[in-house]
Amino acid sequence: MAADDASRVPAWVEPMLAKADGGRLRSGPEWAYEYKLDGYRASMQIAPDGTTMLTSRNNIDFTAEFADLAGVLAPALDGRAAYLDGEVVVYGEDGRIDFEGMQERRGRYVRHQNGPKGLAFKDVPVRFLAFDLLRLGDRSLLATPYDERRRLLADLPMPDPYRVSVVRAVTFAELAADRRTPEDFLAHAASAGYEGVVAKLRSSAYLPGQRPDSWLKHPLIRTQEVIVCGWRPGQRSFTGTLGGLLLGAHDPATGDLVYIGDVGTGFSQATRADLQAQLQAIERRTHPFATTPPREDTVRARWVEPRLVGEIVYRQFTRAGRVRHTAWRGLRHDKDPAEVLAPRAGPHEPAAAAPPPAEPVGRRITVQAGNRRLTLSNLDKVLYPADGFTKGEVINYYSRVAAALLPHLAGRPVTFIRYPNGVEGQKWFEKNVPNGAPDWLRTVRLAGTGGTIDYPLLDDLPGLVWAANMAALELHVPQWTVESGERRPPDRLVFDLDPGPGTTIVDCCRVAERLHEVLVADGLTPYAKTSGSKGMQLYCGIRTDDPAAPSAYAKRLAQRLARETPESVTAVMAKAQRTGRVFIDWSQNNPAKTTVAPYSLRGRDHPTASTPVTWDEVRACRHVTHLTFTAEEVLDRIDDQGDLLAGLAETRAPLP
Repeated sequence: MAADDASRVPAWVEPMLAKADGGRLRSGPEWAYEYKLDGYRASMQIAPDGTTMLTSRNNIDFTAEFADLAGVLAPALDGRAAYLDGEVVVYGEDGRIDFEGMQERRGRYVRHQNGPKGLAFKDVPVRFLAFDLLRLGDRSLLATPYDERRRLLADLPMPDPYRVSVVRAVTFAELAADRRTPEDFLAHAASAGYEGVVAKLRSSAYLPGQRPDSWLKHPLIRTQEVIVCGWRPGQRSFTGTLGGLLLGAHDPATGDLVYIGDVGTGFSQATRADLQAQLQAIERRTHPFATTPPREDTVRARWVEPRLVGEIVYRQFTRAGRVRHTAWRGLRHDKDPAEVLAPRAGPHEPAAAAPPPAEPVGRRITVQAGNRRLTLSNLDKVLYPADGFTKGEVINYYSRVAAALLPHLAGRPVTFIRYPNGVEGQKWFEKNVPNGAPDWLRTVRLAGTGGTIDYPLLDDLPGLVWAANMAALELHVPQWTVESGERRPPDRLVFDLDPGPGTTIVDCCRVAERLHEVLVADGLTPYAKTSGSKGMQLYCGIRTDDPAAPSAYAKRLAQRLARETPESVTAVMAKAQRTGRVFIDWSQNNPAKTTVAPYSLRGRDHPTASTPVTWDEVRACRHVTHLTFTAEEVLDRIDDQGDLLAGLAETRAPLP
């Protein structure tokens, strides 16, 4: 074997993904079951000489970040190549997988990656948990049935199981032989702190990049609105602060306020102090429930008027009517306590075992949004199956981000991309206001290529909530506004930086830095945001009377950068020209085109959003994850930094 061949790691394979099982854990002898892990999906690619590469699910090189895992399996392979699919995880002090610990470790790595090479985090060790084997020696196993792939994986010796080991898998038949069921396995996953269970068809091949019915995930984590009915003072390190909350909700059958459990984790120090101050102001002498809670649950309790609504994450709701494995998510000022209903335990669910089925998706509720009352439906419908992110959470996000988002929508006709069956279902663009829109919704009628179009105008919170209730995940707007039913000249210039095959947002950042220099030299003030998908956009506030001028100017700059560095930049839309290059799409300045709005969600696997970023963040970006932000992260950024695009209107300058 040539030396080059000996050190050549197997080529990356786009990972196969699991589909949500719709709340029904599959059962039968054709299925096997694995724990669903809460870590970073990664492949471990090993060359014959032991050279090892770790790669993320998005083809990002993880090797340096998880250097302790490289070479661990080489002694067991006897000079054979191998390709393992799995997850990199961190364990907490309780022996459970700790995703927050992984996130903290990642933050430290990002901050120190320009420091000494091979910087190890000995205090936060990582472990690679393999659940599939795609290659062994010269043999590709992609077409091999799951059972055989797992057998070969299980036969591999694990020289250091503290660093690399195999995820436990069990077949339906093995469970039955122990007088157990898949539901028992699920209950064990819940009690052990796993994220859920994945059912895999034993005869299935490995299908790269696909999300077929042969891998079905059953997550355990759910969210629930709750009424804060009491609190406990903290103890030990939390003495003098809030220790936990006692929770209530209305019985769906009787309407009575009932005790449903407590929550003591998920609070920041600032949150504990803020909640304690609010609760002390509304204290009462007795509990507010229809029936007295168990004494053991209410030791040291201090009761409050049931006015505040919050949201928790939980894994189980027992027959006894208690939420278990809870964590606090935050207050819900947009919710009325009268609307908060307790979840339901499934008819066959043992106490403290598997989670209940979702509420019926057809359930409707009426809410107050600004000065309007809206009827919302299907709030429990999962729109992002990979995260279990529901339509209710989408509406919650848009409600909370409204203050920052609405100024960027004001006066701009909105084009929706709707995902009524979630991001894995069919989507469609919608420009015309759909039938059944409320009569109070502002619209504007404009001429289009195929006739007139009645566009929606989202100027206020009710309009935004209405759109979110239609599963309009993506909001796209032009670079001009309307006034008195007429188009105004463009007030924004946009450059859409789209990474071609072989490039990422990291490459876009390098192009953005060059554009920044040119734009500043031309007297403009550029702002940057991520697209929420793969690329990013740059904006400048401009003044011009010519609708065609922004496209002409942007095209000149794009062509200039393409001439200067043709190996890394293209100004041509043709796909054949984009491999290994960043495409500067200047055409989105055309008055007929739109760009995804700041803070809009995207219809991708995860609920990421188009996020304004600082120029310091652009310059520091060296990894895709540096500029990937989920809905919750966007809300945190706004709390910390405000709207980073707020200056667009104030910095408008004449277009050169």
